[in-house]
Amino acid sequence: MKSPRKICRIGLIQTPVSEDPSANLKKTLLKIKEAAARKAKIICLQELFRTRYFCQGHDARNFDLAEPVPGPTTRALSKAARQAGAVIIAPIFERRARGVYHNSAAVIDADGSLLGLYRKMHIPDDPFFYEKFYFTPGDLGFKTFKTRYGKIGVLICWDQWFPEAARLTALSGAGIIFYPTAIGAHDSEPLKTVRCQLEGWQIAQRGHAVANAVFVAAANRVGREGPVKFWGHSFVADPFGAMIAEAGEKDAEVLIADCDLSRIEETRRSWPFLRDRRVDAYPPLLSRFLE
Repeated sequence: MKSPRKICRIGLIQTPVSEDPSANLKKTLLKIKEAAARKAKIICLQELFRTRYFCQGHDARNFDLAEPVPGPTTRALSKAARQAGAVIIAPIFERRARGVYHNSAAVIDADGSLLGLYRKMHIPDDPFFYEKFYFTPGDLGFKTFKTRYGKIGVLICWDQWFPEAARLTALSGAGIIFYPTAIGAHDSEPLKTVRCQLEGWQIAQRGHAVANAVFVAAANRVGREGPVKFWGHSFVADPFGAMIAEAGEKDAEVLIADCDLSRIEETRRSWPFLRDRRVDAYPPLLSRFLE
C-alpha cells in the first residue's frame, strides 16, 4: 500500500545583487512575500544574498560586511518567516568573533525562531572565488533541522560537489537538502566550457538525490558581477534525480516546487542503497588519498 501523500511546497529565490546590502535585503523580503503568496512553506535564499560576491578578490575591508547571528538580517528574516508562516533558509556572512568569519546559513522556523546554523564546510580557493581568504571552515558538522514542515538539511555551494556531505546530511534524517549557491563563469571561458560546467553542476547534485533518495534544491544567484556571470538555473530534483522545476539563467525568479515527501520512503524500498551500504568497508574514506 502506498504511503499517503505528504506535499511540501518549497520556494527558491534567485536574484541579481546590487552594491547596497539594505536594498538587497528589501528586495529579498518582497520575494519572500511573493513565495509565501504562492503557498511556499520552506523558502531558500541564495548564498551571500545581501551582498555582491566579494570573494572575487582579496580585500580586508570586505570583512566589514559580516554580521553576528543573531543580528540585523536574521531579525528581519525572523519577522518575515513569522508573517509568512514559512521556514526561511538565510545565508549569512557570519562574524563569529574578531578575526573569525564564516559562510553560514541560518535556519528560521515558521514561527520566527532561530533553529540553528550551518557553517560551510568545504571552502574553495579558485580564480575569482577566493573564499579561503574570508571564511573559516565550518565546525558544526553536517546537520539536519527539524522544522514545522519536516526535516531538512542545508549545505552551501562548494559543498555540493562532495557526496560525503550529502550522504551524512541524508543519514541524519533530511528529506530535502537545500544548497544556497553562488556559481557562474568568468568571461574568458568559452561558451561550450560553461555549458559543460553547468551540466556537471546539476548532474552532481541530481546524483546526490538519487544516491540518497532525497529531494535536492539549489538556489543560485543570477546576473553579472565584474567578470563573473552567475548562471542562475536554480532547480529542484526528486529522489530519482528528475528535474521537477528549473529557473532561467538571466532574470530574478521565485521558483516553486511541490515535494511529495512520501516518495522518499517509496523510493528507498525500491532502491535500497542505504540498506546495502557496506559501512564496515569504508574506513579508508578517512584517508586523504590511498597510495
